[in-house]
Amino acid sequence: MNFFEVIAIGLMISIISYIIEVKSSIDILNKKLDKISEKVGISNELDADLKNELIDLISKGKKIKAIKKYRYNTGAKLKEAKDYIESLE
Repeated sequence: MNFFEVIAIGLMISIISYIIEVKSSIDILNKKLDKISEKVGISNELDADLKNELIDLISKGKKIKAIKKYRYNTGAKLKEAKDYIESLE
Protein backbone atom coordinates (compact mmCIF):
# COMPACT_ATOMS: atom_id res chain seq x y z
CA MET A 1 0.00 0.00 0.00
CA ASN A 2 1.23 3.42 -0.78
CA PHE A 3 0.82 6.56 1.29
CA PHE A 4 -2.27 7.82 -0.58
CA GLU A 5 -4.15 4.54 -0.17
CA VAL A 6 -3.52 4.62 3.58
CA ILE A 7 -4.74 8.23 3.77
CA ALA A 8 -7.85 7.36 1.68
CA ILE A 9 -8.70 4.41 3.93
CA GLY A 10 -8.22 6.56 7.02
CA LEU A 11 -10.53 9.21 5.63
CA MET A 12 -13.19 6.64 4.76
CA ILE A 13 -13.06 5.19 8.26
CA SER A 14 -13.38 8.69 9.74
CA ILE A 15 -16.35 9.52 7.52
CA ILE A 16 -18.13 6.25 8.31
CA SER A 17 -17.54 6.79 12.03
CA TYR A 18 -18.97 10.31 11.79
CA ILE A 19 -22.05 9.10 9.88
CA ILE A 20 -22.73 6.47 12.54
CA GLU A 21 -22.40 9.10 15.27
CA VAL A 22 -24.80 11.46 13.47
CA LYS A 23 -27.35 8.66 12.94
CA SER A 24 -27.18 7.81 16.63
CA SER A 25 -27.77 11.47 17.54
CA ILE A 26 -30.76 11.63 15.18
CA ASP A 27 -32.24 8.49 16.73
CA ILE A 28 -31.91 10.03 20.21
CA LEU A 29 -33.53 13.28 19.03
CA ASN A 30 -36.40 11.36 17.42
CA LYS A 31 -37.06 9.51 20.68
CA LYS A 32 -37.10 12.80 22.56
CA LEU A 33 -39.46 14.34 20.00
CA ASP A 34 -41.79 11.36 20.34
CA LYS A 35 -41.89 11.86 24.10
CA ILE A 36 -42.53 15.59 23.72
CA SER A 37 -45.28 14.93 21.15
CA GLU A 38 -46.90 12.47 23.52
CA LYS A 39 -46.82 14.96 26.42
CA VAL A 40 -48.21 17.79 24.29
CA GLY A 41 -50.88 15.55 22.78
CA ILE A 42 -49.70 15.49 19.18
CA SER A 43 -50.58 12.20 17.57
CA ASN A 44 -48.50 10.27 15.04
CA GLU A 45 -51.70 9.08 13.41
CA LEU A 46 -52.70 10.41 10.01
CA ASP A 47 -55.74 12.59 9.89
CA ALA A 48 -58.80 10.97 8.34
CA ASP A 49 -58.78 13.20 5.23
CA LEU A 50 -55.22 12.26 4.29
CA LYS A 51 -55.83 8.57 4.94
CA ASN A 52 -58.94 8.67 2.76
CA GLU A 53 -57.02 10.48 0.02
CA LEU A 54 -54.31 7.81 0.11
CA ILE A 55 -56.90 5.04 -0.10
CA ASP A 56 -58.51 6.83 -3.04
CA LEU A 57 -55.16 7.09 -4.86
CA ILE A 58 -54.50 3.39 -4.27
CA SER A 59 -57.93 2.43 -5.59
CA LYS A 60 -57.21 4.43 -8.76
CA GLY A 61 -53.96 2.52 -9.29
CA LYS A 62 -51.76 5.46 -8.26
CA LYS A 63 -49.74 3.65 -5.63
CA ILE A 64 -46.52 5.59 -6.34
CA LYS A 65 -48.34 8.90 -6.01
CA ALA A 66 -49.83 7.69 -2.72
CA ILE A 67 -46.35 6.76 -1.45
CA LYS A 68 -45.00 10.18 -2.44
CA LYS A 69 -47.90 11.95 -0.75
CA TYR A 70 -47.46 9.91 2.42
CA ARG A 71 -43.71 10.66 2.48
CA TYR A 72 -44.33 14.37 1.88
CA ASN A 73 -46.85 14.60 4.72
CA THR A 74 -45.03 12.43 7.26
CA GLY A 75 -41.34 12.66 6.40
CA ALA A 76 -41.21 8.86 6.27
CA LYS A 77 -38.47 6.99 4.47
CA LEU A 78 -39.31 5.17 1.25
CA LYS A 79 -39.50 1.67 2.77
CA GLU A 80 -41.70 2.85 5.64
CA ALA A 81 -44.01 4.69 3.24
CA LYS A 82 -44.23 1.71 0.87
CA ASP A 83 -45.06 -0.62 3.75
CA TYR A 84 -47.75 1.73 5.04
CA ILE A 85 -49.38 2.16 1.62
CA GLU A 86 -49.32 -1.60 1.08
CA SER A 87 -51.03 -2.04 4.44
CA LEU A 88 -53.89 0.12 3.14
CA GLU A 89 -54.35 -1.99 -0.01
